[in-house]
Amino acid sequence: MLAGVASWDDPLEEHGDFLRAFVRDRFVQTNEVQRAWVLLPCFLRAAQLLDVDELDVVELGASAGLNLVWDRYRYEYAAGEWGLEDAPLTLSGEERRPVPAKLLELAPRVRRHVGIDREPIDVTMRAGVLLVKCFVWGDQAERLERLDAAIEAVRASPPELVQGDIADELPRVLEDRPALVFQTAVFPYVPPETRELVRATLARAEAPVAFVSAGRPRGEEGWGMRIELYPPGEREFVGHADFHGAWLDYSL
Repeated sequence: MLAGVASWDDPLEEHGDFLRAFVRDRFVQTNEVQRAWVLLPCFLRAAQLLDVDELDVVELGASAGLNLVWDRYRYEYAAGEWGLEDAPLTLSGEERRPVPAKLLELAPRVRRHVGIDREPIDVTMRAGVLLVKCFVWGDQAERLERLDAAIEAVRASPPELVQGDIADELPRVLEDRPALVFQTAVFPYVPPETRELVRATLARAEAPVAFVSAGRPRGEEGWGMRIELYPPGEREFVGHADFHGAWLDYSL
C-alpha cells in the first residue's frame, strides 16, 4: 500500500509470496520517536552526572536512528521547554511527576551520533522510509506524522549507523571521550552474555561513560529508567515511563 502497489481491500492471497518473504527475512523495527520525550530527562541527568558540556552519543539497537538524534527535537514539559525553536518535531506527554526546571536548563552538545544495529535502516532512501512506516498501523496518523518529522531531522545530517552485533561493535565505536550510551527494549531480546559483554566494555572505557537503560521491571507498570556510570558502575534509578513514551513518572 505504501509503495502504491496494493490497497487495504486487496485479499492477502494476492500478495502471498511477498508477505511470506517479508515475514521470513525482516525483523520488526518500530522506531517509536515519542520515546525520546521520556529519554531526554535521563540524558540530561546523565550529562549532569558526567559533568560535561559535550559528549558522544551511542545507541544500541538504533534501527533508523530516529531516537539517536534526540538533540534535534523540541520538548515540552510542565516546567519548561527544551531544544531548538525551529526543530522539525515537538514532543510532549503526560508527566505523572514533573521534570525539574533546573534539569531542563542543561544543554549538552552532541559531538558524534553513532548507532549500532543488526539491520540498520537508511531513511535517506525511499526504501528505508517505506520499511519504517510499514510497521505502523495505518490508522495511527499522529505517529506517522512524528515519523515524517523525525525522518526530516535524520536526513538533514544522517548519523553514523554501524551494522553488527552490539557487543562486537561497541568497543570499536567508543572513543577516548565522555559518552552517553543508551538502549530501549533491546536488552530483553539479546542473550545474557551479550548484556555482560556490553557492560564489560563500558567498564573498560578509557573515558567516563553514562549508560541509560530502559527495561521492564517485574511487577511494575511501564519501563524502569536507569543510569549506570562507568567507572565505577554506580546506578541511579530515574523513574518509570510508558513503553512508547506517552507518560513519564520522573523520580529524582
